[in-house]
Amino acid sequence: MSDIIPIFDGHNDVLLRLRQAGLQKAAQRFIRGGNTGHLDLPRAREGGFAGGLFALYAPSRRDLDFNLFRGASYEVPLPAEVPLEDARTAMIEMAALLIRIERESKGALSLCRTTTEIEAAMARGSLAAVMHIEGAEAIDPDLSFLEVLYAAGLRSIGPVWSRNNIFGDGVPMRFPSSPNINGGLTEAGEALVRACNRMGILVDVSHMTERGFWDVARISEAPLVATHSNLHSFCPSSRNLTERQLDAIRDSDGLVGVNFATCFLREDGRMDEDTDLDVVVRHVDGLIDRLGETRVGFGSDYDGAIVPRSLKSVADLQSLIRALRDHGYDDGTIQRLASGNWMRVLRQTIG
Repeated sequence: MSDIIPIFDGHNDVLLRLRQAGLQKAAQRFIRGGNTGHLDLPRAREGGFAGGLFALYAPSRRDLDFNLFRGASYEVPLPAEVPLEDARTAMIEMAALLIRIERESKGALSLCRTTTEIEAAMARGSLAAVMHIEGAEAIDPDLSFLEVLYAAGLRSIGPVWSRNNIFGDGVPMRFPSSPNINGGLTEAGEALVRACNRMGILVDVSHMTERGFWDVARISEAPLVATHSNLHSFCPSSRNLTERQLDAIRDSDGLVGVNFATCFLREDGRMDEDTDLDVVVRHVDGLIDRLGETRVGFGSDYDGAIVPRSLKSVADLQSLIRALRDHGYDDGTIQRLASGNWMRVLRQTIG
């Protein structure tokens, strides 16, 4: 449809979902589509999901239980650290799966390494996928595997997920709670950030403790980017960003991708799909008020969280675009939120 606004999204976990369901024919399951999960190629086309950061993630042996995100307050236990070899196996399998999808889709998905490649793929109607790591457990302290992943297409990395590793402390998922919990980056983590700056790899501060955030802000020469985080003042989850953190992101000319996970949207911090689109729009409003309209995008967390029922898959993304338009946003601002702001910050980070 000609009125569809193309959207570039800052975070999804579809590769993890596909791997967990079995690697055999996983590429074809994504290409052909179905009713499982939030993201596949046919639904991406339907909803205008034109590109995004595709996460490689090494799962813990015990997955998060979303039922824990429902009380008036909660503290989800910090998962155990993942051994390097286990993490490396998961990362290799998911990276190979993304490469296989590109090959088997015959041009319907393109693995992109530069912003120019992203924009060209989107212009020709090919889903632009950028390889991202959520938690760097697969990378060794001397960063040799980082070089291998970069050659495979890696262009974005979150040094930690919400568990600790050799690069730093992850922020536990608590509600209500400040993100000022535990330590920050280790010496190895600081070296990783500097290497990412040199190589042109975006550093994602989502899932970091507040101390880790300030370590990145001190070290990094690139804009500060939180690929999938929200306003702590609207939802006081430890995973969300304080006003002081948002000011630092603004001052670095960075970006925040609005996370659709309802536990990071709602004032009560609950994982509940009965969450109005107005709550998402409220976070967009608040982030624009603090950051300006050129530093806000989307970071859905599709296939990694419970999202509002009205955004139950990527096929429904234009519902959010209509809600923003009905709220009073003009087409120029919507275009920036949908993809333009991501293209700006990616050009400044990955080139």
